[in-house]
Amino acid sequence: MSRLVVVSNRVAVPDDGPARAGGLAVALREALQENGGIWFGWSGKTAVRPAEEPAVTEAPPVTYATLDLSRCDHQEYYNGFANRTLWPLFHYRLDLADFNRQDYTGYLRVNTHFAEKLQPLLRATDDIWVHDYHLIPFASELRRLGVANRIGFFLHTPFPAMEVFLALPSHERLARSLCAYDVVGFQTMNDLRAFQDYIVHEQGGEFLGDNMLRAFGRTLRAEVYPIGIEVEAMQRTAAHAMQEPAVRRLIKHMGERRLMIGVDRLDYSKGIPERFRSFERFLEKFPSHQGSVSLMQIAPVSRGEVPEYKAIRSELEHLAGHINGVYGELDWMPIRYLNKGFPRETLTGFYRACRVGVVTPLRDGMNLVAKEYVASQNPHEPGVLVLSRFAGAARELDAAVLVNPFDHENVADALNRALAMSLEERTERWEAMMQKVHDSSLDKWRERFLSVLRAVPEGGYGAA
Repeated sequence: MSRLVVVSNRVAVPDDGPARAGGLAVALREALQENGGIWFGWSGKTAVRPAEEPAVTEAPPVTYATLDLSRCDHQEYYNGFANRTLWPLFHYRLDLADFNRQDYTGYLRVNTHFAEKLQPLLRATDDIWVHDYHLIPFASELRRLGVANRIGFFLHTPFPAMEVFLALPSHERLARSLCAYDVVGFQTMNDLRAFQDYIVHEQGGEFLGDNMLRAFGRTLRAEVYPIGIEVEAMQRTAAHAMQEPAVRRLIKHMGERRLMIGVDRLDYSKGIPERFRSFERFLEKFPSHQGSVSLMQIAPVSRGEVPEYKAIRSELEHLAGHINGVYGELDWMPIRYLNKGFPRETLTGFYRACRVGVVTPLRDGMNLVAKEYVASQNPHEPGVLVLSRFAGAARELDAAVLVNPFDHENVADALNRALAMSLEERTERWEAMMQKVHDSSLDKWRERFLSVLRAVPEGGYGAA
């Protein structure tokens, strides 16, 4: 069997345990263990100058190869174009997108540098799997170096509608780069349609049927591969998590009160300010819940040096203080706002203990918290998932209570409905969602993508 080469912005080196590395990292590591190969990417470290050669860690059958970035490269490639241009634009936040030519140049420079350092490590039979928006140009840079291997790409974020993507000054270059891959994977049919629309209607490409496209002198397969979670592991962890000290403390403190939970990285795409305002409207519209229902929002800080992230943190602190000041009592706070992360074992217990999971991003590629909340529930007493229709997960978890996160009235009504829902209805909805969660587990996602990549003919699908 061919070796697998995984390329991602960050590499989960062997020292990272499962809790630290996360479910995706564990799944990719398992694929590498099965096939042998290389995991290549940024080390997570910065230096005065970019690394000339990758640092290599051998853990047979896997080789971990990482590169340090210069501070300039980190600023322009990562903080700049990846997270101040592509991230907001792909999440439909054109008002926050910074179209900085210098950052774009740095983004291309780092992708070129990474490709040049990986190329000598490759064998002609390797299958290469590249991940996410940081590395869109990676395959085109490998092709420039003469690499003819099968190369697949998976986009973990949404892909924006054509009219939004056209706002990006470099849209044609990035689309051409995507077409340098043999297989391109998206989270949802909406994302795939947006990509197809752009290729066909803006670039004059051709849709060949059977998920095949022809454009920019290349033929490629573009398909939907909804990412999932480690279902059985999550269920086992949740069942044992009720004995975790933090979970027991939470349950004891809440007593007869009911708890809703939101777990998100601190990011403007997650709709947390809108969630707080909706919860305030819920308390105002349904006063019988005052004193008896709280929202626990866990939001660990990320990308704290980016101005937009500093701004949302300040906004949330102000909102939480305002709502708690207006509605709070001596022995009850409406919002329990925590700016820190928790181990997976603890989080699954929190999910299981909370009557309502509130997952209301303004836009999300998938949002695995929604699936984690469902998988963590007690089958005999499941909670209710309130889910944004703009999360990729809503395409599968249609038995959730679906909401428009921009409509505070709609979300407030949904929260009230979730609390009032009968056990029979809760169980019926949970069982339907669990079936979907099983059908798109992390292992099935990985194997489906790799089976399609390995089916690409030697030399690719051929030129247009």
